[in-house]
Amino acid sequence: MTRHDATTTSSTSISTTSHAASPSATTSSSGGSVQIVNNLDSTVYLWSTSDTSTAMQTIASGETYSETYQTNSNGGGISIKMATTESQASVLQFEYTKASDTLFWDLSAIDMDSDSEFITAGFSATPSDSSCSSVTCAAGDSDCSEVYQESDDVATQSCSATAGITVTLG
Repeated sequence: MTRHDATTTSSTSISTTSHAASPSATTSSSGGSVQIVNNLDSTVYLWSTSDTSTAMQTIASGETYSETYQTNSNGGGISIKMATTESQASVLQFEYTKASDTLFWDLSAIDMDSDSEFITAGFSATPSDSSCSSVTCAAGDSDCSEVYQESDDVATQSCSATAGITVTLG
């Protein structure tokens, strides 16, 4: 499968239920959303980026962030960058591109340090549509084969754009 680059993000919402939107991304009129569940003991910081980036969002332990799938005004993808510090120096990325009725998505650890708390605790992405593939990286797996470790890896998934995806951290 060809990787559909999704390294820029858009609209964001933090839950226990809050929302924010990126100025250059467009919310899809019909479609799913991504939920990011923070099961870590620490706060998670995230930025939703497209050709621009939203303000930093924080997800306290036990909270959930929600983002309706967006389309990037420049035709590229969306990247939700997650970190355990207020810096984007070491991030786990949920990347997606909505193309008509299909969502191409992946998790990328390319820009994540090997001692990241996400690796220590493990993480997963599970679509609501059971016919779509899930991704699971066990706690301590610093070279998880189900996510991008290098830019030429093959780790892109596809699913109906109406399916929700739950990313669980920890």
